[in-house]
Formats: sequence, C-alpha cells, structure tokens
Amino acid sequence: MRVTTKGQVTIPKEIRDKLRIGAGSEVEFEDREGVIVLRARSDASASEMSTFREWASSVAGKADFRGMDGKAYVDWLRGPRDDLDNG
Repeated sequence: MRVTTKGQVTIPKEIRDKLRIGAGSEVEFEDREGVIVLRARSDASASEMSTFREWASSVAGKADFRGMDGKAYVDWLRGPRDDLDNG
C-alpha cells in the first residue's frame, strides 16, 4: 500500500466490507503501544439505528395493558412468585 503525496491511502475492499466502511464513514487511527489500529464507525450502524427508531415509532402506544398500571401489568406478566407470595 502506497501513501500519496496528500497522505492518503486506499483501504482494501475486503477490509472496507468487513468493517462496513462506506463513503462518508468516520475512521480513527489509534496508537496502542506502537501498534496502529484503525477504528471505524460504519454507516450501517446509523442506518440500523434509523430502522430501529422507525420500528419503535410504529409500535409506540400500541400496547394493551388491560387497564392496569405499569407495576400491576409487570406483576401480571411475571405471575405469582413462590419466594414472595406465602399463600
């Protein structure tokens, strides 16, 4: 791998694919006791978070708690606890 006069190098495709590095991805170089490590924050994590937010938004307010408050509903979900309920 050769460094250009501008100090640039090309990250090999197999490394870009493995680390999910695409155009616009942020990368960092870290010196760990003389070993230089490339750290990447991929675009995929941003798109996955976006997908999660879309899902969370689509299900917001759709839970049926059967008229119970949060604590009562969780207690109902868990069922009786032998170590707490003595009869």
